Amino acid sequence: MTKKNLIVLDIDDTLTKSEEKHTDSLLFAMKHFGITEVNTDWRTYKNASDSYIFSANYEKTHGKEFSFDLIPEFEKVMTERFLTFPDTPEILGAQKIINFFIEETNYGVCFATGSILKPALLKLQQAGVNMIPEVLESSNQLFTREDIVTSAMNKAKKYYGVDNFEQIISFGDALWDVTTAKNLGIHFVGVNKKNIEDFNKMNVKHHINDWSEFNLTETEKKLGIK
Repeated sequence: MTKKNLIVLDIDDTLTKSEEKHTDSLLFAMKHFGITEVNTDWRTYKNASDSYIFSANYEKTHGKEFSFDLIPEFEKVMTERFLTFPDTPEILGAQKIINFFIEETNYGVCFATGSILKPALLKLQQAGVNMIPEVLESSNQLFTREDIVTSAMNKAKKYYGVDNFEQIISFGDALWDVTTAKNLGIHFVGVNKKNIEDFNKMNVKHHINDWSEFNLTETEKKLGIK
């Protein structure tokens, strides 16, 4: 089905309530590689992605260059740890809103996450979110949020059979989601209320606490799309 517009979706705490167990699993996997002293203020990192955080701490701990060849084992350990937690719930209304976008609007969807791939897939599956694997990009082979989002958008162009989308709206819960959208020149809507101060400082035009509050017509109006 061809779509003329696109929705770009972060996952952790945007579609799924998963940030705490994601962080635990990330730290557990780093410990498996002998990394025990980790700065967990993710804002201090050049890139807020699992692969980059792993690489920075790997190089700091072991004094040698990181290789993406380490990712498969890292992903395996992280996924096994993630599976020890209870199933991931959705952010209220996430299941319905994805189906709404896909079935009732001229917006396609894609998923762009700083997470390693397999835990990201698990979150969506456990939360019952209608996920399209062909349009999901993770940090397995990419460090920067801009590269991850750009890759997801390119996958969406191929999936929906278009050269370009007329309007692109990114949804995310954190400062780096806002920054990435601004750097790429696409619209942004904040989700979740934990980072509302950051959203205000970044002059985010529209914010929702959860998906039960979302109204497409209102969102387009606030973003100046219609």
